[in-house]
Amino acid sequence: MSSTTKQSNKKTNNKNGKIVLSEKYIPSEKEPFMNKKQLLYFKTKLEKWKASVIEDSEKTRDNLQNNSLPEADIADRASTETDRALELRTRDRQRKLLAKIDEALVRIKEGSYGYCIETGESISLKRLDARPIALLSIKAQERHEMHERSYREK
Repeated sequence: MSSTTKQSNKKTNNKNGKIVLSEKYIPSEKEPFMNKKQLLYFKTKLEKWKASVIEDSEKTRDNLQNNSLPEADIADRASTETDRALELRTRDRQRKLLAKIDEALVRIKEGSYGYCIETGESISLKRLDARPIALLSIKAQERHEMHERSYREK
C-alpha cells in the first residue's frame, strides 16, 4: 500500500468528532458507498463548484452592466449585441447549473445522493466525480438518451 493510500485511509476525525478530509482523498470503490467521507467529499466539491459558478456569474453581470454604452458603428453595435446575447445565454446556463448543484446538496442532506433516481442503483464514483450533479446511472442515462433520440427521429 502506498503512503498516499495510507494517508487517505487514515482516520479523518478531528477532536470534535467531525470528519476532516485530506486534500489527497479520493473516494474508493473499496469503502462503503456514500459513507460520511464520500458524502463530505462530494459536498465540498459541489460547494466549491457553486462558489466558482457564482463568481463567474457576477463577472458576467458586471461585464453586462459596465459595457452598456451604445456603439456608433453599426458593425460594432451588432458585435456588441452578439456578445451580450452570448453572455446572457451563459448566465442562464449558470443559473440552471446552480439549481442542479443546490438540488444535489439537498440530496446529500436527505441521504439520496449517489443513487439513480430511476432505478435506485448506486451511480459509479467515477461518474459522480466527473459529474457530481448526475441523477442517473450510466445504464439509465443511456436508456434515457436512446429514448430521446428515437422520439427526435420520428
